[in-house]
Amino acid sequence: MDKFLNIIGALNDESRVLILAFLAQNGELCVCDLQNSLNMIQSRLSRHLKILKDSGFLEVRRKGTWAYYKIMEDLSLFHIQCLETIKELNLSLPSLKKSCKN
Repeated sequence: MDKFLNIIGALNDESRVLILAFLAQNGELCVCDLQNSLNMIQSRLSRHLKILKDSGFLEVRRKGTWAYYKIMEDLSLFHIQCLETIKELNLSLPSLKKSCKN
């Protein structure tokens, strides 16, 4: 029950749904690219990314001082169904604004 509520809680925010849709569309991205593309301040974005990571949607890869996030490859069936439902929303996503120079 706790795992289910954790996943549902992570999806109970428009910004987090947008982040998942954006990463599903664009693949692995640096935090700075997410920040610029989604027009979010770093502290707010980091909080949302942590919640999505802790709920099993995202994985992080660190390269020096940079952090890259992507959708987990080994998702549960429920996670996959949630992502498919998000895709069906046909959200209007912003364009990717690459800013990282690494």
